[in-house]
Amino acid sequence: MPELSPDTDAALIAAARAYFAERRARVPGFVRERFGLRGTLRLHRHALGWDILKAPLNVMLSPVLILSRLAAWGAGRAGAPRIARWLASRRILLPTAVARATERAIVVDLLELPWDGPGRASERDALARAILANPTLARLVATRREAGAVSARALSDYGGTRSAVAEMTTALGTIGAGAVAFQSLTPGMVSFAPGLAAVLAQQAAIAAFPLGGLLGSAWYGVFPAVVSPWLTAGLTLGLVALGALVAAFAGVIADPVQAALGLHRRRLNRLIDAMEDAFTGEGRRGFAAREHYLARLLDLSDAGLAAIRLLTP
Repeated sequence: MPELSPDTDAALIAAARAYFAERRARVPGFVRERFGLRGTLRLHRHALGWDILKAPLNVMLSPVLILSRLAAWGAGRAGAPRIARWLASRRILLPTAVARATERAIVVDLLELPWDGPGRASERDALARAILANPTLARLVATRREAGAVSARALSDYGGTRSAVAEMTTALGTIGAGAVAFQSLTPGMVSFAPGLAAVLAQQAAIAAFPLGGLLGSAWYGVFPAVVSPWLTAGLTLGLVALGALVAAFAGVIADPVQAALGLHRRRLNRLIDAMEDAFTGEGRRGFAAREHYLARLLDLSDAGLAAIRLLTP
């Protein structure tokens, strides 16, 4: 790694900070254009394809992602930085077309850097212009060899947050549906399925009552129909698959809401902070994908409520 004088190093860092400050100034306009209703509809056109299959798989892989990140943190605390870096660099989630389109938009339109992925490269290169305006900035890039890898990992983790937010959006939908239909808390399809199975079993029993539907309603109002465990299991599997499918397009609703609440803006600023630290600091301020942990908490509460209802007579 080339050695730099303190004065030169300070100049390089100042030039890099100016570049990232310009990126932060572009965030509000970028969010309005890309994550408003029109922008997210354009973005989710990419979901019409293999994303429909990848979305359910990413739901199942999300716990593995959390475990790998926790293991990386533990290895770092235990004094094993190489293992920590290896674990942190693993890409667990399958890359979806929507996530790639989001990453491309961030790189090309927000960071104004050339896009090396699929598609046409941008002619705009803000970093190249900054280097030309201040050639010493090129030496900063040369002395921060791992900064590019750290930034790419942060960008990948940012793209992965979309699957977690989609899961949470679906969970909020089931909570609302459970509150209206069953007057109970249903933070996921697993806890929603038993209530739906009970309704279907009740309606089927009333329809099959030999003395007619009116007397059947009265009878099963006093003696509720027995719910088959096979019906509950089948509905659970079907609803989980449906929820994962819906998650592929949940961003159409989630993106405008997050934009209005400022969540997209704050998340992008955290991403830029992590990239800036990779180039100007010690690389310790990584991008934390907190949404995955919130999604897993919803999964645990969903499974816990379902277990309590199954065990409660």
